[in-house]
Amino acid sequence: MSTDSVHNYDAILIVSFGGPEGPEDVIPFLENVLRGRNVPRERLLAVAQHYQHFGGVSPINAQNRALVSALDEELQQQGLRLPVYLGNRNWRPLLVDTVRQMRDDGIRSALAFFTSAFSSYSGCRQYLENIATAQHEIGSDAPRVEKLRTYFNHPSFIEPMIQRTAAAFEKIPANDNSRQNAQLVFTAHSIPMAMAKNCRYETQLRDACQLVAAGVERSQWRLAYQSRSGLPSQPWLEPDINDCLRELAEKSVRDVVVVPIGFISDHIEVLYDLDFEAKNTADMLGINMIRAGTVGTHQRFVRMIRELVEERVREGLGRPSLGELGPCPDVCATGCCPSGRMAT
Repeated sequence: MSTDSVHNYDAILIVSFGGPEGPEDVIPFLENVLRGRNVPRERLLAVAQHYQHFGGVSPINAQNRALVSALDEELQQQGLRLPVYLGNRNWRPLLVDTVRQMRDDGIRSALAFFTSAFSSYSGCRQYLENIATAQHEIGSDAPRVEKLRTYFNHPSFIEPMIQRTAAAFEKIPANDNSRQNAQLVFTAHSIPMAMAKNCRYETQLRDACQLVAAGVERSQWRLAYQSRSGLPSQPWLEPDINDCLRELAEKSVRDVVVVPIGFISDHIEVLYDLDFEAKNTADMLGINMIRAGTVGTHQRFVRMIRELVEERVREGLGRPSLGELGPCPDVCATGCCPSGRMAT
């Protein structure tokens, strides 16, 4: 593909959540995350301890920088001269600063890749709002930014996840039927029920889970949730992964493979909520819990981002997808994925 094919776009913008990179960043970061939400202060302080458990550093920024580097290399190898930028919702580099830098660098139009594979308010529409807010603050000369399509069922997301899941099962002994009898549990970030009922988050998650389970030849699997916040009285998607483990223990399950299908990198909510908290629960229950890796910078996943760019700038290219739901549209429908806050 020649660089002439991308004349409508000058750059790629990776849009992500952000995370603290030192103990002094943790509270300001969480205040950014929770601004405008009715979350008790004690919940904020409790989550702060999750970050302090790892020295106040979330790996998400380093992981996103690694993704930027890998994507830049992939683009160069394919002759695509598109600079790759990173902008975050909640911590440096903040979106407004990145979009301003893009403007100063002469960027006029960019394609945005969101580090969320599934459709929801917080994983899609809110990022679009964040971009619009940044553009408004910068002014009329801010770059135009268009989102790449949601990729929860793209073969280059599903197939690396099948590989990660298969590798996790390989860690369970096969000679005494332990591997054969091991249970498969997928996890994703819980969201409020009021938000979930207005988007395709659950439907897309279940489709992706089914695809990965089929890829490792498992007909039985469960979907659990993690990392919920908000008031205890507010209903969120369930079951929690810890409750799921307790239920499996009551059924005498002894080996469980947990696959964080809802996350694309091993950031703090994977490391704390699964590797620390859920693992402790599993240990107390006598369950051997193996956690599968996320896609991270898997070569196939990085190539997927480049392919999503190509399908936007070249006519006649296919839009690959697996499962029954088909490829997501390039442009989100007006009013899609509302927050549901008026319904709570």
